[in-house]
Amino acid sequence: MLADYAVHAAESRGRRFPEPQHPYRNDFQRDRDRVIHSRAFRRLEAKTQVFTRRYSDHFRNRLTHTLEVAQIARTIAAQLGLNVDLVEALALVHDVGHPPFGHAGEKALDTIMRAHGFFFDHNLHALRIVEDFELRYAAFRGLNLTFEVREGIIKHSHDYDANQFPELAEYLLDRRPPLEAQLIDLADEIAYSTADLDDGYEARLLTLETIRSGVPVFARFYADAERTYPDVMEKLKFNEAIKRVLDRWVGDLIRNTRDQIVKAGVHSLEEVRACPRRLVALSPEVEEERRRTKAFLYETLYYSPTLDPEKDDAEKIITQLFEFWMAKPDQLPASYQGSADHAPLTRVICDYIAGMTDNYIYEQYEKYHL
Repeated sequence: MLADYAVHAAESRGRRFPEPQHPYRNDFQRDRDRVIHSRAFRRLEAKTQVFTRRYSDHFRNRLTHTLEVAQIARTIAAQLGLNVDLVEALALVHDVGHPPFGHAGEKALDTIMRAHGFFFDHNLHALRIVEDFELRYAAFRGLNLTFEVREGIIKHSHDYDANQFPELAEYLLDRRPPLEAQLIDLADEIAYSTADLDDGYEARLLTLETIRSGVPVFARFYADAERTYPDVMEKLKFNEAIKRVLDRWVGDLIRNTRDQIVKAGVHSLEEVRACPRRLVALSPEVEEERRRTKAFLYETLYYSPTLDPEKDDAEKIITQLFEFWMAKPDQLPASYQGSADHAPLTRVICDYIAGMTDNYIYEQYEKYHL
């Protein structure tokens, strides 16, 4: 049963291009399925999360990370009486706008665009993917997703100023997104914070002692695992600690969000939208644990000198390819050359690069002998 403050599929604001109802799937289920069958979603399998395949095929990529976010988000949504179908669609689509090379690639692309008077935002790029770039249907461009999914793509992690982004006016920028969209950002934070500890440890860039000293909540649970399973290998104790951190944070998010909903006196979707603050939140104690873990990851993993070669590659390859196509736009694929007739060349090249997988951008770099 859905809570009164949940988004009900039957009350969706609909699609940009009206379509008849499907006989056995609601609108959000159809959106989820359209995302899964999109090319942009498939490309996530070959896009870096933190570690490239130089380390191992076992580490998370954008696709496996996305699936973990979807699993966590579904669990939270079900406990809060939210629309699990909408939540799953939002979780699966939340990262389709990311360029190759992970956050290093996003930073490089944004730096280049700002030098030309523009910028790169992966949420806004994701919206353009689902509204225009995906070509699967004869009746319309894009995936023709429901308003609620398109709104959640841009608003799940960021509040956009209507004065700065008038082109997004239809997405109710002066109002809060539904709880289904609000929870995606924290599900994402929980997923990658625990997963990156795991992958960093597996990659031997983080030692057990470094993690225990830098992440107190992990240290507590690891000590519990040592007492409970004194004879098992270190990695299994590590897995137990990570699992318990994940469970603690998810459980706290569910409990605290329930409390926030009650305190705010919210009983409907419209009251959620009118609320002066986002209601999906961790408790202060657990939020501090999450913040401390994230700071630890930035200090010891994301900014690790060991990962500098990948970051340097990202900046060099993206920058040189961008400059090459700016100088020789006739070398772009025909479809992108056509796009340059009605959009700035910088944006067209940015769109092309952002859609690439790690493998494909390397191929392009070698093709032009840059």
